[in-house]
Amino acid sequence: MIRTRFTELVGVEHPIVQGGMQWVGRAELAAAVSNAGALGIITGLTQPTPEALATEIARCQGMTDKPFGVNLTILPSITPPPYAEYRQAIVESGVTVVETAGHNPVDHLPDFHAAGITVIHKCTSVRHAVKAEQVGVDAVSIDGFECAGHPGEDDVPLFVLLPRTVDELSIPVIASGGIGDGRGLAAALSLGAEGVNMGTRFMATQEAPIHQTVKEQLVAATERDTDLLYRPLRNTARVARNAISRQVVAMLDEGAQFPEIRELVRGVRGREVYETGDLDAGVWTAGLVQGLIHDVPTVAELVGRMVADAEDIIHGRLGKLIS
Repeated sequence: MIRTRFTELVGVEHPIVQGGMQWVGRAELAAAVSNAGALGIITGLTQPTPEALATEIARCQGMTDKPFGVNLTILPSITPPPYAEYRQAIVESGVTVVETAGHNPVDHLPDFHAAGITVIHKCTSVRHAVKAEQVGVDAVSIDGFECAGHPGEDDVPLFVLLPRTVDELSIPVIASGGIGDGRGLAAALSLGAEGVNMGTRFMATQEAPIHQTVKEQLVAATERDTDLLYRPLRNTARVARNAISRQVVAMLDEGAQFPEIRELVRGVRGREVYETGDLDAGVWTAGLVQGLIHDVPTVAELVGRMVADAEDIIHGRLGKLIS
């Protein structure tokens, strides 16, 4: 068994976190991850209202008695979601862990900490991780350039970003981006991480609430089959390569602005991909780790395999290299 400061902090058996993924982080996946001894995460803003989130949390509580968390992504918007109401729904539901992402979570920390909630903040740079520790989060999840979704604008891969972050922080650091098996878990731990966060890899599991065609595409794809959207707009996002992503990249390279691509990248179109299996219905996120995905196991099989392989590497192969 691999014990770290993070497993002790949140009360899980294995140092593995399921990332909060829009349209994917629902109760059935989060519960399966938690039941496997890792930390499942419900994506808060996948639910259309705070009341719907409370219902989804209750649904997850009916599927597991293990700890799980809720992701609350805080983004600038002309008409922002009612974040205070989502926060209150989380607090009143008795959730013990929250993963924040996007903007500085400082305004949410007093209520979360008053309720005894552990807060993990997702960052893409050392400077943001340092700031997160300064404002009082309990752990940081650091995203390398390999990750799905928004990797930031610094383009630093995990093997540099992770140890740099560990050097600067005293709180637990979770490694994210490009991890999908026991080798990645062992490598992250060797670089100072207290655990790993995986999104894309958990999409390719039997319990993930997305269409089977999407899971099969993750198995078929290689690490070269992603696109970086919005680079000229300084809001980079890594997505699975498809007809829409290629069109958006071409338009932006030719000088298009966001209003011209808005319809192509609408979130509801990405949701359609997950629900219908039409891989070209919209843009959908996938990380470079898809090149390491070769099957669609149950969550329990995946977690068990990862931990066993990491233990074998740590106790076996690496130990044999020392004379």
